[in-house]
Amino acid sequence: MRLFENNARAVQLNLHCGTIYNKQVKMKFRAKIVDIACLNHFTRLISSISRLTKSCVLRLTPDQLFFVLSGKASSGGAAMWCQLSQVNFFDEYQMEGVSSEANEICLEVMPDNLCRALKTVQMAKCVKVKLTKKHCPCLTVAAELPTLSSTGRVVTHDVPVEVIPRRLWHEFKEPSVPDFDVSIYLPPLKTMKNVVDRMKNLSNFLVMEANLNGEMNLKIETDLVSVTTHFKELGCPAWGSSGAAVSQAGGASMSQVTVDIRKLQQFLMGQQVNPSKAMCNMVHQRMVHLILLHEDVSLQYFIPAVS
Repeated sequence: MRLFENNARAVQLNLHCGTIYNKQVKMKFRAKIVDIACLNHFTRLISSISRLTKSCVLRLTPDQLFFVLSGKASSGGAAMWCQLSQVNFFDEYQMEGVSSEANEICLEVMPDNLCRALKTVQMAKCVKVKLTKKHCPCLTVAAELPTLSSTGRVVTHDVPVEVIPRRLWHEFKEPSVPDFDVSIYLPPLKTMKNVVDRMKNLSNFLVMEANLNGEMNLKIETDLVSVTTHFKELGCPAWGSSGAAVSQAGGASMSQVTVDIRKLQQFLMGQQVNPSKAMCNMVHQRMVHLILLHEDVSLQYFIPAVS
């Protein structure tokens, strides 16, 4: 069932048949959103992603859309994997990738540019997006805006993109996650954001601790000050046999990861998805793996430990 079926207000978002030729490879993408609530939800999602990264890769497949940031943990970079099912957003969705065997399109895009274009057309009568070739490949957003006169007013935005060659696609697959030591539900994100915002004024680094009893600590430790915020009774997800290997022994033992507080703050600042579940997996002294789940979206964010 499509999301937001009962919303009375609707708008058409046509991702009209745009074509890009990349070294003799013909690619097409066409889709349409009718419900304005779906358009608003999609815009909020892009806005959240724009808070996490200036540039990312948009992977288009027949059934899914992925926004991917392939960070290098060795250099302290964060990574992101956001996945949404096209059927939950689009009434029509057609695409042709580089070949029938590799039916995908990979585009490098600046999400903030795409977000700004979408925000200007929230009340449009019709919005069209084409994959075009101008001075460079673009997602061209053209919106027919309502007017008091009989003459329509059309606003156009060209969002530059870069076509990712197939030989580089392997860099934009779902990140592998080592077996985690602790998996725990996060406290309310707004509460967590307020705590992290205050701690950021004290240090550039934050210590995250959690155990299998559902307890989490956020700590700042410097030569001048030591501050800890405690959260209890958060609960732990039951991953079952298909999940990572989490030992149930020694539930009170804390796993600990020191992270760049700015990366955690970016994650908390940008959350407009209103997730039904928010979880944190920790690999002791190596990585924090944050997961937001909505009924139609999953967003994973990987923050490596700082040495």
